[in-house]
This record gives sequence, structure tokens and C-alpha cells, in this order.
Amino acid sequence: MRAPEQTAAPGEAGASGEAGALGKAGTLGKAAKDGGGPPSATGHLDALDGMRAVAAFAVLTFHVAIESATALQNNFFAALLARGDVAVPIFFTLSGLLLYRPYARAVLEGTRPPATGTYLVKRALRILPAYWLVVAAAMLLWSRDHLGDLKTWLQMVFLAQNYELHPWWFGLGPKGLAQMWSLCVEMAFYLVLPLVAALLAMFARRGGTSIGQRARRLLIGLAVLSAISYLWTVASYYPEYRPYMNTWLPRAWTFFAPGMALAVVSVWARREQDGPAARFVRAVNASPGTLWLVAALAYAVAASPVTGPRFSGIDGVWSGMFELALYSVVAACLVAPCALLASADAPISRLLGNPVMRFFGRISYGVFLWQFVALYLWYDLTEQRPFSGNFLVNLIVVGALTIGLATLTYRYVEEPARGLIRFLRPAKASRPVSEPVSEPV
Repeated sequence: MRAPEQTAAPGEAGASGEAGALGKAGTLGKAAKDGGGPPSATGHLDALDGMRAVAAFAVLTFHVAIESATALQNNFFAALLARGDVAVPIFFTLSGLLLYRPYARAVLEGTRPPATGTYLVKRALRILPAYWLVVAAAMLLWSRDHLGDLKTWLQMVFLAQNYELHPWWFGLGPKGLAQMWSLCVEMAFYLVLPLVAALLAMFARRGGTSIGQRARRLLIGLAVLSAISYLWTVASYYPEYRPYMNTWLPRAWTFFAPGMALAVVSVWARREQDGPAARFVRAVNASPGTLWLVAALAYAVAASPVTGPRFSGIDGVWSGMFELALYSVVAACLVAPCALLASADAPISRLLGNPVMRFFGRISYGVFLWQFVALYLWYDLTEQRPFSGNFLVNLIVVGALTIGLATLTYRYVEEPARGLIRFLRPAKASRPVSEPVSEPV
């Protein structure tokens, strides 16, 4: 997802990022393993790890293609490479699915929602330690003149750089950190999710105790939430164009909302196995390739001039609208078959849930964090100039270096930080709230 007029100058590739979607929740439910019934509303789906891996390496390929100028050439292949930033909405959709799912269960099944303090601490432990390491490395390598700048450190450490309107850096961040703009959006989503979930729950419960009615009201609320992105895009152009607004959370709601809607559908389908949600899930499982075909067609359209010039910002409000709509379709249609899997033996599960894809999914956050550091280190070592070609060679070398750094970070930073979660006070077991929803069919 490009950030208009804040994209990279020579030497600084631009607006993409892994966005987190890192939650895990146990094992795949028995019904899903047996191939019967709707998807698990609480289980960990290996195919989602695979989708996260695909998105992570799409981001890497996009950045190398831009930096080598291959994505700026005048041909269809270049046009496809130039829209690799669609991986950002995919990650946002994954985050919406995985992080909102416990809140959807609370509304529809009558369980307690996650404790906000514990949830936020878990998110911080998952995201910040590895991110801080990469910030320190990039600042030491390329921004030594600003090591004593306390304001910059505070902005970077707390993921607030998107809100600096007059930064000393050019583009989306200091050299080596330009992709972190999307992590700022992700962090904003983490912070407001408990409040948004509470408001959606209040609206849903006004519909009574019927699971179906509550689920429908949740979906209506999420549609309204998605519409905010389009209103925000219009507002960013009037009375004058303010491109910095495109790196703020309101513009990204249309990407988070589909994942949140999939969370609602997965819970609803399990609770009402003869309802419309269950029928939708069965349809998706019967022909997941149809949704992926729709995603491919939407991506091809997005690669046309309808979404504006390549990597040089959005040139008008309609280009912005088309990008939002098309990228939302791509993300939703790619994630849905993985999120609603009813069988661990399905072809998608074997394709995206095999050990190799699961490994790449586990290190995908590190791939996102280190890719620009790897890219610029390689360019410095080989004395290459930006936009000078060598796409395939650079992709292989930068990819290998990024995988190595990501693997080390996962092993020695991410996993130890995640291990600290066990020192948190154990949450109380979920129990029904005072006003239970209707029993499952």
C-alpha cells in the first residue's frame, strides 16, 4: 500500500511492511481435522502461516524490484511487480482475523473478552524487542548524525514516526526503516482494537440473544468501519491534499475489517452449523480456487493505471479509492480460504501448511524487519547505485541474507521475548457472561 508523495527517493525503497498478524491459538479443532464441520474458531491454522510467508516474500520482492528499477519499466511484468505492496493489506487482514477472533467469540458464545492489559503486553512482547534491535542497527549504520536526537529515538521506539509532519529524513523513515510505517499502523490497530471491539459488542448485543442476529450486527458494524477508509481518503484531498493522512490507521480499516468479518463468520458457522455462515464456509471449501482467481483478477486490474502511477504516489482521489477497493478484494479473497478451512487435508492446507511454509511463516516478521538493512548492506558491499538493475541476483542474495537475519532474530530475540508471557498472571478461564447468547444448533 503506497503512501502518496512520501515514497522513496533513490536509495530508499518505500511503503510496504509485514503487519504483524502473529497470533497463535492452540491446535486445529477436531472437526477441522476430521474434515467435517466448520473451521475451528479457536485453533491455529497452518495455512495462515503459509499465507503470511507468501505475503512476507512478496513484500521483499516488491522492494528489490523497486530498488533495481525493474518494477518501473514499461511492461506488464513490471506492472505486476509494482503492486507487490498489496502484501500490506494481506497482513492487515490477517491481523484483523487473528486478533479480533477472541472478541467475536465473546459476543457470540458468551465468553469473557481478552483482558486488555494482558493483550497489550503480549502484543508489545511480540512486536517491540525485535523491532528495537533493527531500529538500533539501521540508525548506527546510516543515521549516526542523529544518534543524539532524543525526539527521533522516542518516535522510532514508540512507533510514532508516521505522525511527524516535518521529519529530517526523506520518505517514510530513516534509511533502512522506511517499511516501518505499516508497523505504526499495525500498532495503532492494536491499541484501539479493545475499544472498537467493545463498541461493536454493544451494538451487537442490542440485537438480542440470537447468535445470528448478533453476528449480522457485527458484520454491519464492520462494514461501517470499512467505509471509514473511503471517507478518510476523500477527506485527505479536501480542502487540500495531505498525503501524510494515508499512513494513518483510518485509511487502513478497509483492510482490517475483512479479517475481522472472517473471524465473525468462523465463530458463527461453528455455533450455527445450518446457518448462512456455515453454508458460506462450505461454499468456500468447495471451491477455494474461485476466490483465488478473483484475487488474481483484482490484482491484475490494480496493476493497471486505474490505481495511479507506479510507486510515485496516488495521483487523485479516484486512484486512491480504486486502490483501497482492489487491494481489499485481493486480501480478503486470498485469506478467506485459509481462514475458513474445514479440513487439514485440503489442498490449500498441504500447499501452505507444509513444514517449509510454516517455517517461513514463523520468521516472516523478521523478514519484514530486516529486508531494507539486508538490501542496503548488499548495495554498500557491491557499490551498486539504486535503480541500476540486477533484479534477480539482488533478490537471491538479499533474500538469503534476510532469511538468515530473520532466523537468528526469531531464535534469539522473538522466542525469548515471547517466553516472557508466561510470567504474566494467568487469565481466568472463559466463562459465560451474565446475558448468555442462544445455544448452538
